[in-house]
Amino acid sequence: QVQLVESGGGLVQQGGSLRLSCAASEFTLDYYDIGWFRQAPGKEREGVSCISRSDGSTYYKDSVKGRFTISRDNAKNLVYLQMNSLKPEDTAVYYCAAGWRATIQAMCAGVVDSWGKGTLVTVSS
Repeated sequence: QVQLVESGGGLVQQGGSLRLSCAASEFTLDYYDIGWFRQAPGKEREGVSCISRSDGSTYYKDSVKGRFTISRDNAKNLVYLQMNSLKPEDTAVYYCAAGWRATIQAMCAGVVDSWGKGTLVTVSS
């Protein structure tokens, strides 16, 4: 099982930016589709953005389109989620996930094979 570690969360004011990173110490991330999910208090976990291992195609949840960008740095074995124009409703624990069984659309709908432990993002108003 792929072990994933997220970093980069924190407290930011509305309108600010954060960049989350997803790392894997013993696996090459470009062998996997990678997704970012989030879970806000009292809500179900939802897919935010996913990136394909094959062609780099991406998927974004409607509410983050134009604000968030997912990308890979294969040389560093990292996947990023750049989050701009943050809103209080973006407050959540953000999880990195890996998959290889499905399309990125299906992955972002929850077809995931490995999860990280999450990093907290808090956006103040």
